Amino acid sequence: MKGPRISPFARDIIHTALLSFDGMVFTNRERCPSCGGDLQGYDTKKKKFATIRLSTGIRVISVGVRRFRCRSCGSLCYAAEPFYPGSRIGSPVVDLFSALSEVMPRSRAGRVLSAMGIIVHRTTWKNYPPRPPGAVPVLDLLGVRLPHCIVVISDMAARAGDQGTPDPEDVIAACGYPSFRQEGEKDPER
Repeated sequence: MKGPRISPFARDIIHTALLSFDGMVFTNRERCPSCGGDLQGYDTKKKKFATIRLSTGIRVISVGVRRFRCRSCGSLCYAAEPFYPGSRIGSPVVDLFSALSEVMPRSRAGRVLSAMGIIVHRTTWKNYPPRPPGAVPVLDLLGVRLPHCIVVISDMAARAGDQGTPDPEDVIAACGYPSFRQEGEKDPER
């Protein structure tokens, strides 16, 4: 069975956006979510953001997320990060899957992601509840529904060019949220 056909231009937009995250470090957190107290830097945790297939081989994209300890209550909290709470995949990849699954069965959406060069185990998508239609702002570009955040981040990466990567705070804003973990929520084990 042949896989879905994907425009190389759409694939390049997606890869540019995802590759711009590689090595990015997220450090923004003002106050403790539990008590509002002052925070002290604790460490930076490396997290796998996505895995993509390029013409040169498989590439694992990782980001760093700063962790903080509250000086008042002692709780540990994370900086704003490009992950949905409880997710081990970067939010743009989850948004892309959600946008595709609005117009096709979830199994086909997973195959389309694979054809785009995004490697995610096929059973992973069963763990993500479907989002309500329209929950992810999308653009129909070249016959593919792309989340707005991917197009914006790809543009930021292209504008940054050789100067480096986009600003992490701009990336978080493009993703449409500062995804702070909820009080008491544990980090998924790697």
